[in-house]
Amino acid sequence: MANPRRGEIEARLGGRSFTLCLTLGALAELEAAFGADDLQALGRRLGEGRVSARDLLRIIGCGIRGGGVAMNDEEAAALPMTEGFEPFVDAAVRLLTATFGSGEAGSGSPNSARPGTPQDAG
Repeated sequence: MANPRRGEIEARLGGRSFTLCLTLGALAELEAAFGADDLQALGRRLGEGRVSARDLLRIIGCGIRGGGVAMNDEEAAALPMTEGFEPFVDAAVRLLTATFGSGEAGSGSPNSARPGTPQDAG
């Protein structure tokens, strides 16, 4: 079961249920993949709203690995789109929101941190 205070989400992808989490290692992997110098730059890069299928695959793959499943990007790419493309996009958006917050400073929610600032892994 996902622990939202740790930035975890539940997602059903390719007919399988996963707990996804962007751990420190997963964030470092994304920094390298996206050529970001730091977490602020990674947050800005991901917050641009322009995400390729390759970007989506990296986010999902890192989240699956961060959630404790040993799955490389090729295996993640092979997950069938049994319910279409939308569950993958939805999972990535929810995972990034759980990690970086909604960007609505002062909203009082636990995910109201500034964009580009990962949430406390609690």
